[in-house]
Amino acid sequence: MPQIKLAVFDMAGTTIHDENSVAKAFQAALNKHGYPLISLQEANEKMGYSKPQAIKELLEIHEEDLSKITAELIAKIHEDFVEGMMDYYQTDPSIRAIADAEEVFDQLHKWGIKVALDTGFSRDITDIILRRVGWTDGRYVDATAASDEVPEGRPTPHMIHQIMDELGIYDPKEVIKIGDTEVDVNEGHNTGCLMSIAVTSGIFSEEELIPHKPTHLVKNLTEILAIVEDYEKTLNQG
Repeated sequence: MPQIKLAVFDMAGTTIHDENSVAKAFQAALNKHGYPLISLQEANEKMGYSKPQAIKELLEIHEEDLSKITAELIAKIHEDFVEGMMDYYQTDPSIRAIADAEEVFDQLHKWGIKVALDTGFSRDITDIILRRVGWTDGRYVDATAASDEVPEGRPTPHMIHQIMDELGIYDPKEVIKIGDTEVDVNEGHNTGCLMSIAVTSGIFSEEELIPHKPTHLVKNLTEILAIVEDYEKTLNQG
């Protein structure tokens, strides 16, 4: 049994408090460009994906003439989305870490496990969030990866591979992935992670996440510590 060396967490909805801000920003950006019928449910279903990919898929639902869905249109909508998100994360008073995130990060570090974040956000938004919650000094987070830094975002393994390379970890079975969306779960599976843990404190329920076959389901981040501790006990007994 391999030792756990790295835990990769999602950001919005998993470790960063989110009040449906991402879905609302999708709605606003698409509405500005003539697509007012995007529902919050539809936008939420694209949570976790790289944002340009999510925009493309939402347009494909509501645009009868697919020839209108050009790279230029997607880029313009994404630009407006990013502008809205940057303003939100820079100014909104609700921005904060999930209640038990820092406690969990600290305990994982005490056990010798590195902590990383990956996200469907681009690097500019990611850095604003990290500054707002005070996670830029390396105390809580050892590495981060944003979706615009890799060839493809989740659910492909590119971001986790980038983090592993940065931290000198070469076996995905030494990595656990934690997130609140189906693309988080599938990212963990596609990378070959030891565990792909789904958290139900985000926008998706247990019933919605179960079909994607997470290795574990938890209600909050603290429950992850018991999973890791039980695994380490089994490892030491072996």
